[in-house]
Parts: sequence; structure tokens; C-alpha cells
Amino acid sequence: MTPAQFIAGLPKAELHMHIEGSIEPALFIALAKRNNVPIAWKTEAELREAYSFRNLQSFLDLYYDGCRVLVHAADFQDVTREYLMRAHADRVLHAELFLGPQGHTARGVALGTVLEGTFAAMDAARREDGITSGLILLAQRHRSEEEALALLDAARPWADRLLGFGLGGAEVGNPPSKFVEFFRRCRERGFKVVAHAGEEGPAAYVREAIELLHVQRIDHGNSSLDDAALLRVLAQRQVPLTVCPLSNLKLKVVASMDVHPLKRLMDAGLCVTVNSDDPSFFGGYVNDNYIACQAALGLSRQALVALARNSFIAAFMPAAQRDAALAAIDAYDRDAAPWVDAPALAA
Repeated sequence: MTPAQFIAGLPKAELHMHIEGSIEPALFIALAKRNNVPIAWKTEAELREAYSFRNLQSFLDLYYDGCRVLVHAADFQDVTREYLMRAHADRVLHAELFLGPQGHTARGVALGTVLEGTFAAMDAARREDGITSGLILLAQRHRSEEEALALLDAARPWADRLLGFGLGGAEVGNPPSKFVEFFRRCRERGFKVVAHAGEEGPAAYVREAIELLHVQRIDHGNSSLDDAALLRVLAQRQVPLTVCPLSNLKLKVVASMDVHPLKRLMDAGLCVTVNSDDPSFFGGYVNDNYIACQAALGLSRQALVALARNSFIAAFMPAAQRDAALAAIDAYDRDAAPWVDAPALAA
């Protein structure tokens, strides 16, 4: 058995995936036609050529422009269902999805339209494929805290369906400390809280997210390595990091996969998970990320199993469901054919 074959069958959860970032070119073009939305690309090939980014902001410019093709509940349902089918094929048992409503409501799409379509797809995935999922709404950090609080209030009718709230968007110049009151109210209302930090932003942003926002997970967290004291805190508290390796490569956060910090974060004792972020834009779903990390960093079978276990340990899921998933990983590892750990033989 090759490492890639082992990864393909390994049960896992995905905790960092933006629904709007999973629109594959074919569906993107189909939705543009369906909704009479003018776009600059006529073919899938032309659109894929546009997926060459200088940094996070250059990606976000295209990302937000692409959101325009999402107009009706059926559009959000189609995009979400397509992702969950791909995740199911990657042996994802549970997914926690990000959605940024402000980019949609700001252009006149009702929050109910966004959420009802998304929830319909999540329900269908559970019913048809057995994959469970939760939805986390992201406040865009380039907007004001007042706008984030308005989002929290607007989402009240769907509070029992929502898993939590988070913070996304361009880090540079937008520290977590802008949103202390927003996160306080989210926690007060019983929601799980997470925040993007330490992707392009400094380690100080990760520290702010933990100490000021009191988040339960850090999304990305790469720059934590720049602060030894912070690393010790993350390790002691076992604050999970939802790392996105191929995204980091595509956005030039890292120069190459062989210098990606994933293994160093693991070696420091942190609870690290592997995720796809925006798989359509970055050319890889969750298994592609596992495979790329294994090949570039020489991850052992034991390390891959640890990453998969971390994904469920870090998930916001009932204890019984988590225990069942961890047992499934252990059974798979026990029964799967052996493979050689040496990187030179890991093709």
C-alpha cells in the first residue's frame, strides 16, 4: 500500500473549508449563465489560468468577485452539496464549513437565502452519504465590529442550526483586537468561536485571538513558530490549529512544501489538523493536502494517523460521535496493509 492509498481510506474530519472557495470552474460558469451574471472568463481553462495569486489579497479580490454568481438558495445548495460529495469521496466523515454572509448580504442577497440553501445541502449530505457537518459564519475583518454585531443579530432565527462564528478575510492591518466585543457576545450566546490568525499576520495576532477573543481554534496559525512562549501556550492548552498547506503554497505564505511549518508545529506538541481552505482555487481537496505534506515532509504513517485523530479531537462534535470516529481510525490503521515510511519510497 502506498501512502496515497493509505490516506485515501483514512477516516478524517475537515475543519477549515470556505464554501465560496469550493466552487469548481464548471459550476462557476454554469451559475453565471443560470443567473445572467457577467464574468470575464468564457471557459474553465481561462478561469483556472486566473488562479495565480501574488498574496492573500490578490486571491480575495478574485474570491469576492466570484461570489457574485451565488444569487439564489439553489446556488448555495449546489455549491455546498458538490463540496460535501467530494469530501465524502475523500473519506471525510465530518466537515465544519465556513461561510461569509456579509459578502452576499452587501449585494442584496438575503441572509435567509444564503443559509436555507446551505442547510438544505448539509441535510441532504447527511441523509444520502452519512457525512455530518456544521456551519460557522465568518465576519470579514476588513469590515467594522458594528457590522459583525449586526450579522450576529441577523442570524438569530437560525441560532439552533449554527455551530459558531469566526473571523476571516485579509489579516494585514486588521488585528483580532478589533472584534473583542463581537466575540464576547458570540460566546455569551453559546456559540463556538474560531479566528483566522497567523497566516499572513504575525504571531501577535494568534496571541490576541487566544487572549482577547478566547477562541477555541486558530485557523492557520503558521506564524506561531515565531514566538516560543506562544508555542508553549498552544501546546499546553492544546488549542487546535487548522492548517491549510496547499493554500499556503498557492498564496506564497511558504516558498515550497518542503519548508512548510506543519511538521515543526507537530513536533512542538501542538494539536495540528490538515485542511483544504479554498480547494477549487488552490488545486487540492483534503486528501491532496495530506498527500502533498506526506511526500514533501516525509510524514510517517503514525504522523498521518495523528493528524486524522487531531481532526476529530478538534471538531465541535458530540463526544460519542468523536469516540466512534477515533475508533474507526484505530481500526483502519490496524487492518490496513503496511507501507514504507521512507520519503524516497513514498511515491
